[in-house]
Amino acid sequence: MEKERHVLVVFPHPDDEAFGVSGTIIKHIQNGTPVTYACLTLGEMARNLGNPPFATRESLPEIRKAELIKAANIMGIQDLRLMGYRDKTLEFENEEELANMVFKMIEELNPSLIISFYPGYSVHPDHEATARAVVRAVRRLPKDKRPKLHCVAFSNNHEEELGKADIIHDVSDVWDQKADVLKAHISQTAWMMDEMLEQVAAKNPAWVERMLNERFWTYNWEKDQVL
Repeated sequence: MEKERHVLVVFPHPDDEAFGVSGTIIKHIQNGTPVTYACLTLGEMARNLGNPPFATRESLPEIRKAELIKAANIMGIQDLRLMGYRDKTLEFENEEELANMVFKMIEELNPSLIISFYPGYSVHPDHEATARAVVRAVRRLPKDKRPKLHCVAFSNNHEEELGKADIIHDVSDVWDQKADVLKAHISQTAWMMDEMLEQVAAKNPAWVERMLNERFWTYNWEKDQVL
């Protein structure tokens, strides 16, 4: 993995990083690259309250905040930023203000790589609003000054329209740490942790492909359609 000057990760919810990005983050940090993770909300409107339930709607925000801090510590992230937006409301925020928030971090950190969702291919309205804000912020820079933008996509038609992933990181060497990151978000992952760990340990091809290979699409500026 290429050593970066600085990696900026921007996602809307605690645990958005866990499944498809945490291994990549760990490997960047092991490579000596500083990583900043900006999490826009606390995921306080999540449906899952633990399995069996151990959270309430009132207690969930603080629980998810603690889970995120624990996950960041496991990954080795020293710069975790909680941006203070409310879960399931990002689509209603002023889009220029969201882009301004991201742009200010780009100005401060001067990242060589940004990781977020791919607009149009990330399903959840909060994911989409975050993805659009990131693209708008990066677009403000001259083309030769823009950081690389590696995006996560998982809609039903993303490979049909975007093609196969441009970048695949084999994170099998940091699987134990990635599994610990997933466990840290236990209010959201308890329902699947046992099966996931068993299937990966058994080298089930589908689970190995899903959990040990993290996929990214390089944002295509030639087909930039974010308004």
